[in-house]
Amino acid sequence: MDITEVPVSEDSKGKKKKNKKPKMKSKAGNGEAEKKQQEVVVVENMEKSEPAFPPSFSVSEIKNKQRRHFMFMKLKQEKRKQKMQLKKKKKKEREALGDKAPPKEVPKTIENQRVYDETVVDPEDEEVAFDEGTDEFSAYFNGLTNPKVLITTSDRPRGRTVRFCEQLATVIPNAHVYYRRGLALKRVIPQCIARDFTYLIVINEDRKVPNGMVLCHLPDGPTAHFKVSSVRLRKEMKRRGKDPTEHSPEVILNNFTTRLGHSIGRLFAALFPQDPQFVGRQVATFHNQRDFIFFRFHRYIFKNEKRVGIQELGPRFTLKLRSLQKGTFDSKFGEYEWVLKRHEMDACRRKFQL
Repeated sequence: MDITEVPVSEDSKGKKKKNKKPKMKSKAGNGEAEKKQQEVVVVENMEKSEPAFPPSFSVSEIKNKQRRHFMFMKLKQEKRKQKMQLKKKKKKEREALGDKAPPKEVPKTIENQRVYDETVVDPEDEEVAFDEGTDEFSAYFNGLTNPKVLITTSDRPRGRTVRFCEQLATVIPNAHVYYRRGLALKRVIPQCIARDFTYLIVINEDRKVPNGMVLCHLPDGPTAHFKVSSVRLRKEMKRRGKDPTEHSPEVILNNFTTRLGHSIGRLFAALFPQDPQFVGRQVATFHNQRDFIFFRFHRYIFKNEKRVGIQELGPRFTLKLRSLQKGTFDSKFGEYEWVLKRHEMDACRRKFQL
């Protein structure tokens, strides 16, 4: 059988090779291009999805903890930026308007939305002035008596309560600390009156922590019972100043506006002498806010002619009035002027008693 050779030209070989190679390159090139396009789309989607979230988006729906924290911080930054931009815009508008600018908006708080109380009084009212001149504290405010305070505890006090009483005695001038030794308060009060004490302070504790205070004005009362919380002793406070001196401090009473608050403020004021020694630069503050009384003890320092700094000396604590009783302490037969009824009085958050 004869085999005939078919001549193949060089051009045809080159064409075949050229036709095959570009097909392979085009497939590889298309794959790489598609991958790059997908990556670009994913990155663009990520950039778009991070700053702008859909209206129904909730960060808590993200299951990954790190991603959830990242998205939360992102949202927080965006809100801060928007707030700052709005603030700068308002500032520029006010500067442009000058004197014609509208007054600044007052932020809404629980304090300035307080429910009207009929017992809120004016200190210059004649009726209030007459009551102040005839109440139990009139002898102190007329300068006839000087405060002398006895501080004691409940039975078997623990170390934290004892230290709290000792530090309280350094804040109140002419205060003496005595241990209870199992005596009933009905037996302690006559002994205090016989020794010319004007106040009896009893610190109660629960689970080794101070949790109550009975403040009894002698000899005729009244007696107030407070819940004590957030007690911080001097060693537990950061950046505190040196221990207080024996100088009589100044007393600041804030936001005691109602008739009840007025009597509680006078009860605190009568603890301290009326002639503060300004050389000691010490201030005792009773600040009432939402019926919580915050006590702070500071020393102020003159840095120069215009600047004044303060140092907290401690201790600090918070009081909540539970009851106010006429006369001295009597848990069984005492007559109460005011008693805290939590479910009735604390139902409205914008109504305050003090």
